[in-house]
Amino acid sequence: MLDPRLLYSFSPALWETMRGTRPVLLHLWDGYIDAGLVSQALAEHLLSTCRHELLVEFDHDQLHDYRGRRPRMIFDTDHFVSATQFSLRLLKMWDATGKVFLLLTGREPDLQWERASTAITELIQRLDVRLVVSAYGIPMGVPHSRPTMITYHATRSDLLPRPNPMWIGRMEVPGGFGSFLELNLGKAGIDALSVGANVPHYLAESRFYQAVLAALESITTVTGLTLPAGGLYEAETANNAEIAAEVADSTEVQQVVSMLESQYDQQADGDLPSADEIGAELERFLHDESSKQEYRGPASATSADDVDRTDPGGADHPDAGGDADPGEPDTGDEPPGPESGR
Repeated sequence: MLDPRLLYSFSPALWETMRGTRPVLLHLWDGYIDAGLVSQALAEHLLSTCRHELLVEFDHDQLHDYRGRRPRMIFDTDHFVSATQFSLRLLKMWDATGKVFLLLTGREPDLQWERASTAITELIQRLDVRLVVSAYGIPMGVPHSRPTMITYHATRSDLLPRPNPMWIGRMEVPGGFGSFLELNLGKAGIDALSVGANVPHYLAESRFYQAVLAALESITTVTGLTLPAGGLYEAETANNAEIAAEVADSTEVQQVVSMLESQYDQQADGDLPSADEIGAELERFLHDESSKQEYRGPASATSADDVDRTDPGGADHPDAGGDADPGEPDTGDEPPGPESGR
C-alpha cells in the first residue's frame, strides 16, 4: 500500500490549534447508502449554521472512479462551461456554544479503501479524537406518518444509547465506505458510533426532513454538542405537506401507506419483521442505486485556498519526522513518519 499520508494536504497553523481539544468527529458524506439524503442534508445544514475552517483536504482525484460515477457537465451553445468537482474534506467546526468538533464531508471514496481508511484512522489518532459519529438514512418498510425510528451500531456495544430491537440480527449486506471505516476504527481501538435513520422506501430518493431532524437529535444526544436545528423544522413542515398532497392524489399510494402504518403499529406491539425481510428491502434499494448513472455533487465547504500545499511527507506534515511520546497523545508537528513502522 502506498503511503496514506500522500492522500491529503493540511493547514499546519490550524492543526496546531487542535491541541488538547479531544474533539468529536462527524463523518457525513454522499455515500452508497443514504436514503432520504439524510447524511447530505445534515452536512449542508451544519456547514450553513456552524462556523468552520478547512483543516485537511484529500486528493479526491486518486479516490474517485470517474467512469463509474461520471461528473455532470454543463454545455452552453458551443462550449463546455463547467463540470462537477468532487471533494473530501476535514473541517474544524464550532457548535453553538463555541465547542470544537470536526466534520469529514464530501464524496465517498470509490477507490483505495484500505489506504483512505488508514489515512483517516491515522488523522483521528493524531488529533486525539474521542468519538467518531456518522449518520445516514436506511431504506425501510415504514410509513412517513409515524415517528422516525433510529438504528444504532458501534465499535463497542456499551457506546449504544439503547439496544436495537430484537429483530435486528445477523445479516449480510453490501458495504459502504462508512461501514468499512467503522470496522477498521474498531480494530484500531477507536470509539465509533453510527446513527441510522429509518426512511420510508418510497421516499428514499428525495429528502425526508423528518429523518434528518431525528438523526440530528440523536447526534446531539450521543455527542453532547449543541447543534441548532435552524430551519430544519420549517423544512420538515413543508416537506410533510408536500408528501401528504402527493399521497392524497393516489389511491394506490394511500393503500401502501395504510398497510405500512398497520405494520408499524404491529411492530410497536411486538409483531416484528424478520431479518430476511429487512435484508431484502436493503438489497432492493442498493440494486436500484447501482443501476443509476446520475450522481449528486457533495455539499460545498470552505475554499481550499487556505490549505498548505507543503509535501504531505515533508517536515511540516503532522505525521513527519521526530518521535512522539507513546504515552501521550500528540497533535503537534512531529509525530513518527513512515520509517517508524506504523
